[in-house]
Amino acid sequence: MALDTVAIAKTTPDNSQPFAELGLKPDEYARIKEILGRRPTSSELAMYSVMWSEHCSYKSSKVHLKQFGEKAPKSDALLVGIGENAGVVDVGQGYAVTFKIESHNHPSFVEPYQGAATGIGGIVRDILTMGARPIAVMDPLRFGPADAPDTRRVLPGIIAGVGGYGNCLGLPNIGGEVTFDETYAGNPLVNALCVGVMKHSDIKLAKAAGAGNLVVLYGAKTGGDGIGGVSVLASETFGAGGSTKRPSVQVGDPFVEKVLIECSLEIFAEDLVVGIQDLGGAGLSCATSELASGGSGGMKVQLDKVPLRDPSLSPEEILMSESQERMCAIVEPSKINRFLEICKKWDVTVTVIGEVTDGKHLEITWNGELIVDVPPRTVAHDGPVYNRPLAQPAYIDQVNSQKVNVPIPVTAAEIKAAVLKLAAAPNLADKSWVTSQYDKYVQGNTIQSQPDDSGMVRIDETTHLGVAISTDANANWSYLNPYQGAKLALAEAARNIATAGARPLAVTNCLNFGSPEDPGVMWQFAESVRGLADGCLEMGLPVTGGNVSFYNQTGSVAILPTPVIGVLGVIQDVRTRTPMSFTQAGLDLYLVGETHEDLAGSEWAFLHNQRVGQSPDADLQREMRLIELLLEGNSFFAAAHDLSQGGLSAGLTEMVLRHKVGVTISLENAGVSLISETPGRVLVAIDPSHTSRLEGLALKNSIAITKLGTTGGDSLTINDAIISLSELSTAHTSTFPKLFG
Repeated sequence: MALDTVAIAKTTPDNSQPFAELGLKPDEYARIKEILGRRPTSSELAMYSVMWSEHCSYKSSKVHLKQFGEKAPKSDALLVGIGENAGVVDVGQGYAVTFKIESHNHPSFVEPYQGAATGIGGIVRDILTMGARPIAVMDPLRFGPADAPDTRRVLPGIIAGVGGYGNCLGLPNIGGEVTFDETYAGNPLVNALCVGVMKHSDIKLAKAAGAGNLVVLYGAKTGGDGIGGVSVLASETFGAGGSTKRPSVQVGDPFVEKVLIECSLEIFAEDLVVGIQDLGGAGLSCATSELASGGSGGMKVQLDKVPLRDPSLSPEEILMSESQERMCAIVEPSKINRFLEICKKWDVTVTVIGEVTDGKHLEITWNGELIVDVPPRTVAHDGPVYNRPLAQPAYIDQVNSQKVNVPIPVTAAEIKAAVLKLAAAPNLADKSWVTSQYDKYVQGNTIQSQPDDSGMVRIDETTHLGVAISTDANANWSYLNPYQGAKLALAEAARNIATAGARPLAVTNCLNFGSPEDPGVMWQFAESVRGLADGCLEMGLPVTGGNVSFYNQTGSVAILPTPVIGVLGVIQDVRTRTPMSFTQAGLDLYLVGETHEDLAGSEWAFLHNQRVGQSPDADLQREMRLIELLLEGNSFFAAAHDLSQGGLSAGLTEMVLRHKVGVTISLENAGVSLISETPGRVLVAIDPSHTSRLEGLALKNSIAITKLGTTGGDSLTINDAIISLSELSTAHTSTFPKLFG
């Protein structure tokens, strides 16, 4: 079939086009025709279909996400906010830090290794395009039941993909989560976070400004991977002439990306680009339309100049390919020779494929024929906006009205059994099987990583300035109350930063939900966004950007609402951090915060197949006072550890096993005290000589403290229950090797 050009499109308005197969609704297709004043060419249809997808356009979430702007707290630290590839914050001493979290859920179910690997690669390029050197990654993960056959298929591949790509890039993996629940069977969540550092003057933006400036594609050649739905166009428009069985998941090459990073940083250092965009989701369609839309509005591109790995690719496939390790830069003609020299030095493929114009359209040609002629903003930013129906799902009243009914350990034998059961539970067990596959210390600036409450990296080796990052989500609480669940996740992530002695500064998020076409799911999403926006406003933490992942469900079963919240904090001197655990005997162990009977959404309830009751309410004013207590106590705390999933039992287990130093404590109402998950609690170890200082901080910040006991010995002793550290360690460390070999 002949090439579908703009001229042909104008004279054949009635040609049928496979818009529905590409995910476009009839009214969306009609709107495209209205924008263009004609039917789209097949290449234009491909661009609109992928750029107007849920993944790229946020068409179901935009109306809710705008709250992050409307309720944004005033922040002197925020340098670049929502709308760019990643947010940027000022951390002092002339440094800026950029960080963001995104999802690669669906590709990771289809092809676990490459799905996870290219998820890391994509988020790293987002950070790179801001002008920053990537310095660390994190990976919050969710899977189906730990003992399910498909989890054994998916989890090892995803872990290997995260580690394989990140390790080859030389980026330390400084934290994350591995959580199991049956709702993630068929829908694993692979969220990837990257953090990068730069000087203020190095910040780059995605814009194509300046008529006559050149559009330069550099990095890997374009292949047929990661195209997905656009193969419909290749087959239906062009008959059986070319390959239509393209791999739907991108294929990554971390060594190519490592070279691309170093090449890009040298280009940035010499100030050779006006604008920069990576080719991630939607590939060249996204990069060209977003750069043109963000700049002066006009661009001409010669698609036949794009270097190809596969010469059989159709124009539509080239526009849609999500081949990895590619960047698109806008370069002044006077600087192009130096740009090309640097690419040659690093052996990076580079091609000038077009130029910025003073017009208002993005024009793309193929061997001289005009195949795309569109206003770029209509592709990149003015897609459909849906205010989808939402309604509180029926289950909410049903589960909220029920009371958790689980056995409460009372006797010494029951207490010991409960502690060991929680220690061995897949959600709480030692994750060394996972993290040993990651390089946590490459580059030599990792200060702490999993299993610490947060990851921490040094960003200046002279002053020891550093940043800490934590990601958190308690989907059980979000299921019971999405509004409170989002606030509680925010509070936990901020608390995890503060336990180490870092001050929370800014927020990113990855909002993972089921189908937006389900009013109940849409209600969960809307409530979660409202909770996060309200919580960030109250705590004074700006949302710098993030990601929405919808359609995470199998049939009618949606995943639990899972808003993963990432908080970044700054610490002036990483040498002063508060460690997570104690290394010596004779310290006093205190519980900072009050314990109530909060069993709803707890791990103990989950282990007894119960997800009912009322979630706790987030008291963010109290959380902020707790943060101040932790930051002020940083100078004399021997250790501080957040209590969250698994409550006091899990917290004690992690502390005593870290350095094999036991503890003897006495508890009132020991059973509830151990398994309750009341938020806003921290375990703190101090030298007894600092008792009055801790009491003074508690009084000043109106926070309750309770002395639990003393460190030392080779057991975790709770009242009359004595659990040897060797027995506790066996329970804690054997779960993952048993499950995954």
